[in-house]
Amino acid sequence: MNDTKKIGRPRNFDRDAALQAAVKVFWLKGYAGASMKDLTTAMGINGPSLYATFGDKHSLFLQAIEAYTSNDACAPMVTFESEPDIYIAVKKFFKAVIENASEHESSAKGCFLSSCVATSSGDVDGVQPILKDTIDNIDKRLASRFELEKSKGTLPKDFPSLERARLMFDLRQGYVFRARAELKSDTMTKDIEKRAGMVIGYP
Repeated sequence: MNDTKKIGRPRNFDRDAALQAAVKVFWLKGYAGASMKDLTTAMGINGPSLYATFGDKHSLFLQAIEAYTSNDACAPMVTFESEPDIYIAVKKFFKAVIENASEHESSAKGCFLSSCVATSSGDVDGVQPILKDTIDNIDKRLASRFELEKSKGTLPKDFPSLERARLMFDLRQGYVFRARAELKSDTMTKDIEKRAGMVIGYP
């Protein structure tokens, strides 16, 4: 009778908050370095609750990646999409990337995708397709803003939207890599004007 009550007892923790806590652990320690004790402590749950809700460590890691790409990773994108002036939007995008990578509240350096997920893609089943889909989606989302500007006449009709979107992403990863090496953010922000000009095609 007691066992029946335990099985039917509702979950008494915030699933989304627990996933975000798992992201921070994986981000700081990597997939291999994150122990189940690290995870349960950070998530504020016990082992049975973790397995019942998220499955094993591998399943939790995949869910943590999806949670990150749906939430935290969007900050520079939202900045890029909300600024009316496309040139300023690109500059603000890079600035947000640098700030997010250098001063993230998790204390982790760089980007979760590049510093943890990408390095585990060859070793952890299921990671590589998620990473590929994420990159493709980011490219398309960046390119769609350029396409919008082309339709408004802000950018020329022959502007290579997808090509420049990929350039933005690659430059973003460079900033993230530098942040992980603990270069000062003010040093990195000095060339934002030039990088934005490269993307938009301004001299």
